[in-house]
Amino acid sequence: MDMNIKKQLMEDYKNRHPEMGIIAFKCRETGEIFLGISKDTKADYNSNRFKLLTQTHPNKRMKELWKNYGESNFEFSVVKILKYEDPHKDYTDKLEAMLEECLDSIENSSIIWK
Repeated sequence: MDMNIKKQLMEDYKNRHPEMGIIAFKCRETGEIFLGISKDTKADYNSNRFKLLTQTHPNKRMKELWKNYGESNFEFSVVKILKYEDPHKDYTDKLEAMLEECLDSIENSSIIWK
């Protein structure tokens, strides 16, 4: 691969703006909602789904519901999206504040990662 192309691809990757926000997994059978902060919603969805499929997810309740009801009884959504400019800045504090807001306003919700 041409070095200039490789450098450009690396630079593009470093400056990408992944979607950040609050993600949710909802069990349709019980109505339980599991919320979490995400610095890359697509990657975190895939990560959680893989851990649930392999029964290695750290959230025992979520893992139990997944095992009992299956993937088809869960729905994934992005509850809130964080608008931001600088992809290199740490937005953890803003995301945590958004998570607290969501936990307070969404009934039957708990945190994905404990």
